Amino acid sequence: MENSGQGIKAAKESFYGLGIAPKILDILERIKFKVPTPIQMKAIPLAIQGKDVIGIAQTGTGKTHSFAIPMVQCLAQKKGFGLVLAPTRELAIQIDEAYQPIAHAFGMRTACLIGGAPMEPQVQALRKGPRVVTATPGRLIDHVGQWNILLDDVVMLVIDEADRMLDMGFAPQIDKILRFMPKEKQTMLFSATMPKEIMAIAARHMKLPLCVEIAPSGTTVEKVTHELFIVKKDAKLKLLSKILAQYHGSVLLFSRTKHNSVKIVRAIRDMGYRAAEMHSDRSLMQRREALEGFKSGKYRILVATDIAARGIDVTGIELVINYDLPDDAQNYVHRVGRTARAGQKGRAISFAAPDQSEEVRDIEKLIRLTLPVSKHPGIAMEQFSKFESNKPHQPAKQFHRNPHNHRQQPNRKRFSRY
Repeated sequence: MENSGQGIKAAKESFYGLGIAPKILDILERIKFKVPTPIQMKAIPLAIQGKDVIGIAQTGTGKTHSFAIPMVQCLAQKKGFGLVLAPTRELAIQIDEAYQPIAHAFGMRTACLIGGAPMEPQVQALRKGPRVVTATPGRLIDHVGQWNILLDDVVMLVIDEADRMLDMGFAPQIDKILRFMPKEKQTMLFSATMPKEIMAIAARHMKLPLCVEIAPSGTTVEKVTHELFIVKKDAKLKLLSKILAQYHGSVLLFSRTKHNSVKIVRAIRDMGYRAAEMHSDRSLMQRREALEGFKSGKYRILVATDIAARGIDVTGIELVINYDLPDDAQNYVHRVGRTARAGQKGRAISFAAPDQSEEVRDIEKLIRLTLPVSKHPGIAMEQFSKFESNKPHQPAKQFHRNPHNHRQQPNRKRFSRY
């Protein structure tokens, strides 16, 4: 695999000089996109040249336009259509919305194929000949199986949030989809981390991909302030009440389970705050209403499971609270990446039980930071239990990309299909 991107100076302060067509530059100016992010500066010129690209970047760094701009420019010159695969319904919808201002200016239709939504409107959208199709893997396979879409004419494929896709058990679906596609196509793959399974996909399905990386895999957003409270389970709600009174902006709170999310939302509402919940037991319509309400300010607090860790693209989130530590240290990166977006500052507060020292150490090892332990007046704070803190640390299975860069291998847990 070739490595590139070194020759692109970080000093560039506009989209000019990246090889973008004048018409698209006008569109970007109109929608007030003036300064490219680092991943856009590195990925866009390579993609416009027709290269296969692997982009490693944290969430909230502008990845969508890193592939949307080159894809529309490519489709303006070629027959066929572009396909974007996304792991969650919410992310697919957001990608489709990001494409529309650029694609529609060229007279290109878009279609969004996601589970949990009726098939017929999607079939009608496909009959109109969209040039850009965004889909979750399972629903795309449903449409392929019913001959609603043929993948022979895909000229550019994007796999977004590839590591999350693998975490959710989509590897067999991705392999199946790729078998339906022509070998001669351009492929772009974007991910926040770089496990060996992604390297395997690249080796099998990409042509001499160029890897652009704007931050080491596993690093968290630079402008996030981290904080850790060691607290017993029965004191969590009292601590949460104190923290919500202290911070006045929007709050994204992560719970490990759907059942606990329901209880937390009920408790937050009893505290007098407007809150909504977002997890896989909610219908697509309910999840969209919760997300739109959170964006608009109708709800100050959004309580979510990890299904939302990659599906929320909201600027201005002041605080992320890990009410429960994630099952996988990698998900800490994805969760806290929901704050400090678009150059803003943010804060991530985590609650850990006294027997969770090992989980905390896994997170610290991955992000290469020590989480500072805080105390709150009026709340009995704990310490990690001596038994746990004295246990020899058993490192998680590692993927060694080079001797100086150790990355944790994410657990392979299967979630709901879409």
